[in-house]
Amino acid sequence: MYRLIFVEVTKMKVTPKDAALKFINSHFPMCQAAILAGSVVRGEATETSDLDVVIFDQNFSSSYRESFIECGWAIEAFIHNLTSYQAFFQSDRDRAMPSLPRMVSEGIVIKDEGIIETIKNEANVLLARGPEKWSEETIRIKRYFLTDTLDDYIGCLNRAEGIFIANRLAELVSEFVLRTNQHWIGTSKWTVRALKNYDIHFAEIFVDAFDIYYKTGDKNKVIHLVNQILEPFGGQLFEGFSLGKKEALNPLK
Repeated sequence: MYRLIFVEVTKMKVTPKDAALKFINSHFPMCQAAILAGSVVRGEATETSDLDVVIFDQNFSSSYRESFIECGWAIEAFIHNLTSYQAFFQSDRDRAMPSLPRMVSEGIVIKDEGIIETIKNEANVLLARGPEKWSEETIRIKRYFLTDTLDDYIGCLNRAEGIFIANRLAELVSEFVLRTNQHWIGTSKWTVRALKNYDIHFAEIFVDAFDIYYKTGDKNKVIHLVNQILEPFGGQLFEGFSLGKKEALNPLK
């Protein structure tokens, strides 16, 4: 099934910009603006990359997303009216993963009736601000869950379970490092990209530590990495940690 889809997508390909323009003219001819974004714009496209197209069309009452295969490309369309994108900008900032702002900021303009400059400026301002700074309480909670997961990782003797504990630990480590430094986070391939945007040297250490564990089962570099990132914030946290205790001790009304 994958091979059939891949063959269908790759045959008769036109350039990304031409494909996006044809797609817009065919499906959203009345839109006010459209942007081509994603890996093809960043120069990171692979044989399986798709086209990300962000569309701004005042004729729609709300935003939605739809997938297409046209012009030899898989196309992901993100459709917004002239205000719905703002809620997504804010939501992306709240979760510290600026997917839509990044697409708008780095994207190539395919069509514009005079609105894109303002929207791009909004995206650029948000990206420059970074995510909200973590509170001391949030850092304390994250320290506890990192400690708890590290303990599971150290004590685990089951290889299959250890792989997935390590996966979770990698997510927590990358999130902790990035958010305590007020940087954007990412998932999947964007985990490493986000770490490189923060500090290329740290990203290399991070990848090396987990790569060694996955290849050899040696946990030492991962353990050292976790302790190293926790140290400036007081190290591991277990004894004395509580969550929800204050609320539970309040007298019932």
